Amino acid sequence: MAVFSFSKKERLLKRKDFVNLNKRGMRINTENFLITFGKNNMQITRLGVSVSRKIKKAVRRNRIKRLIREFFRLNKRHIPKGYDILITAKTDLSSFKLKDVEKELKEVLIEKAHLFC
Repeated sequence: MAVFSFSKKERLLKRKDFVNLNKRGMRINTENFLITFGKNNMQITRLGVSVSRKIKKAVRRNRIKRLIREFFRLNKRHIPKGYDILITAKTDLSSFKLKDVEKELKEVLIEKAHLFC
């Protein structure tokens, strides 16, 4: 069952990691997300999630983060290994369902994985 886990080593947690990724990473814009990625010289892919405080309610920000993390948890075996990925929500997606988030992120992170290389 560990395949579907989201362990601490798979998370971007340190501010330094976020800053370095924003400086050196490549960016892809979608309708609702900004996806920044870069190599991490590890055998795992790490995920960072950011939601703007322009979305006033913490409950909504947290829901968006949970949806993004759930997408990653369920699909990480299809995402290329050895990258740091930062997903930033641009708008209030709290009314989205998981399938809506999955549709938009899957197109970039899985179907267009050749962009990473």
